[in-house]
Amino acid sequence: MEFDDDVALDTSQVQDTRGSGGGGGLGGRVALGGGGLGIVGFILYFVLSQLGGVPASVPLNTDNVGSGQAVSNTDLAKDCRTGKDANTKDDCALVAVINSIQGYWTDEFARSGSTYRQAPTNFFSGSVNTGCGGATADVGPFYCPADKEVYIDLTFFKELQTRFGAQGGTFAEAYVLAHEYGHHVQNLLGTSDKVRPGSGANSDSVRLELQADCYAGVWANHATTVPTSSGKPLIKSITQDDVNRALDVASRIGDDFIQQNLGGGRVDESQFTHGSSEQREKWFTAGINSGNPAQCDTFGARTL
Repeated sequence: MEFDDDVALDTSQVQDTRGSGGGGGLGGRVALGGGGLGIVGFILYFVLSQLGGVPASVPLNTDNVGSGQAVSNTDLAKDCRTGKDANTKDDCALVAVINSIQGYWTDEFARSGSTYRQAPTNFFSGSVNTGCGGATADVGPFYCPADKEVYIDLTFFKELQTRFGAQGGTFAEAYVLAHEYGHHVQNLLGTSDKVRPGSGANSDSVRLELQADCYAGVWANHATTVPTSSGKPLIKSITQDDVNRALDVASRIGDDFIQQNLGGGRVDESQFTHGSSEQREKWFTAGINSGNPAQCDTFGARTL
């Protein structure tokens, strides 16, 4: 995945509180689920704790920020100015990806006569307060419908490689963020409010997650043509290897893979909340092949 060296980045779309200590004194824990005030996420680590995969009390690996070292939006604005920075610095690459994702949905909503409301992504470490309650890094990346913001402890990307065995890479990380922004789109369209609580292979929860995967693919289809305020796209190229790495992540965060490899070893479809590995790959592929959000109607699909 390559960015255009000369295109400016917009760091205002990211709130960086890593190392600031802003996550202390958590209130009530976040509600989990698709509709209402529940959070929706890429993969919820509390599921792993229930399956014996990771203790709920154990946080993820230590983040990139050293003890006592704070990172702020001022630092991001200084370090992440153009696509050249995105090509050499991981945090700046994520800023560029977020700019591109929101640029696409802004244009897509405008084409349909609607207005897209931008959502900031919050980089945090350890724990964070949200409009949905308090959360720790164990939850994984998530979107909070109550405050319409995305949250991620960036150590999750290390966990994808070390615990889940994923190949990783910038575009694989972009898929994760694009999935969360898919939930934001669902919230803006009112889809999330119609989700009935529950789990299972054909549950609304699974359909919501697979649609977010498809929306991530739709953005990926347009990523190299989405213009920024300068009129030029931030992303110059996405290779087949990039796509393969995203599909590799999708295959490793399916409910069946997690239950079998990180849980008790038995696959129980009645407990599915995100979809199988095959389904997650299928719907991301449907989005990237079509580039059309209308092809992401998982709620109308007879088979997932």
